[in-house]
Amino acid sequence: MVVLKFNLTYLLITHNVWPEGPQTINTLTLNYTIDMMMGELYVMTFVTAIKITLDFLKEQRRVTDLEKSQLETELLFLKSQISPHFFFNTLNNIYSLSVEKSNKTPKIVLKLSELMRYMLYETKGKKQTLENEIMCIQNYLDLERIRNGERLEVNMYISGDIHDKEISPVLLLTFVENAFKHGVNKNTGNVVIDINFKVKGDYLYFTISNPMPEFTVHKDNFNKSSGIGIENVKKRLELGYNKSDYKLSFKNKKNIFVVKLVIKVT
Repeated sequence: MVVLKFNLTYLLITHNVWPEGPQTINTLTLNYTIDMMMGELYVMTFVTAIKITLDFLKEQRRVTDLEKSQLETELLFLKSQISPHFFFNTLNNIYSLSVEKSNKTPKIVLKLSELMRYMLYETKGKKQTLENEIMCIQNYLDLERIRNGERLEVNMYISGDIHDKEISPVLLLTFVENAFKHGVNKNTGNVVIDINFKVKGDYLYFTISNPMPEFTVHKDNFNKSSGIGIENVKKRLELGYNKSDYKLSFKNKKNIFVVKLVIKVT
């Protein structure tokens, strides 16, 4: 490149090929060669730095896209675990009633079909309206009321504006199903379940409480692990929300297990 530059300058422009140099030259010298090479080195270094930066940004974008794809795949997998887990428990209940030849079985099957329709066709997106989620929970509660009869008392309170709010599909239903699994199915006699939805600003304050299981073995298991459903919800919250957008807590007070979730619903 230095030789080509020297000859083109000498033949086409001027015989003084190094006007900025310490002396006039008309032949290729070592000083001229070193000076020209240093200048080219600066240009090459600058171009190389740009190329490395562009490659780095491209790779970072590729990694970010890959992480996003993996995140979406994991969220879809976690969401797909909910329906089988939920339906498995409900079908067990239907089986028990069918063995007893209970007249409650048809109503429960109808309610279950409504829940299946909702979960199969209306929970494919990342978010669902809070109104639809509450309606889904209401259907589940109707199913449980039919199954448990008068021994079950469910108190559900809704306050604040629930319109135009969105939340991850069947997120809250998992807590409700867990409350019935441990608080109703593992207890005898009358059982009270309290559920509270309170919307304040951009946040939903959700609380659900149920009695602890009567049997010691169930209590121990319940304290050690909340089961597939709760662990699934924790993972979904970690993947689908920023840490500042939610707060999940559990409390056992006087044999009443309380779940509290504060979550952004905009």
